[in-house]
Amino acid sequence: MISTRTNRTGRRGMVTTIVVAALSLTACSSSGSGQESGGGNGPALVDSEGATRVESDVLGGQLDSIPEADLTIAERDGLLEMREEEKLAHDVYVTLGARWNLNVFDNISAAEQTHADAVKTLLDRYSLTDPAAGNTVGVFTDPDLQTLYDELVSQGSGSAVAALTVGATIEDLDIADLQALATTTPDLALVYANLEKGSRNHMRAFAKQLDKNGATYTPTYISQAAYDEIVSSEIERGSAG
Repeated sequence: MISTRTNRTGRRGMVTTIVVAALSLTACSSSGSGQESGGGNGPALVDSEGATRVESDVLGGQLDSIPEADLTIAERDGLLEMREEEKLAHDVYVTLGARWNLNVFDNISAAEQTHADAVKTLLDRYSLTDPAAGNTVGVFTDPDLQTLYDELVSQGSGSAVAALTVGATIEDLDIADLQALATTTPDLALVYANLEKGSRNHMRAFAKQLDKNGATYTPTYISQAAYDEIVSSEIERGSAG
């Protein structure tokens, strides 16, 4: 997603120029929503369609065993950005889910809320002010994210395929930014690894739904090779980090 590590305006421009093929616009839906354990002792819980929650109780227990670090300014800034970026994913999916009544948005928006909550856990741990505090769905402190939210919702309101493409785009952005945030600081690395795992699973889910509608997604932020590797592999269920 948008971050100070990249050109915000350039990324917004690329999002708005996504071309969606005029293919079947038949609404699709995800079948099944039963939760399955991710395996191991990790905080990630994956359902049958790939929606990946970060379980706060398990995550909290793992963080309790990791000493607090002396965060760099860049690490602190990254946490603040990622808090609102995960909220962006949640809010777009909630809005587009209501517009198109697709289960994939309902399932993944719920998972994205747990991702935002996981970052909030780190904000609390390091006594950082939450930039999302008090903001309702579609409201952001970061003006660039506010603009991006508005553009993504507008883009996804055109058709079901456009909405699914927006979903894949958000996960594409998320993976790229999480990789840019890569750190050896143990608690941050644990949370980011689980968020990135979730984004890969969510990308698989959106790619699957696009395929059902006769459409494909071309990545903008990660490489085509990385995207192909993700969508051609199975849902990840083991512990991340």
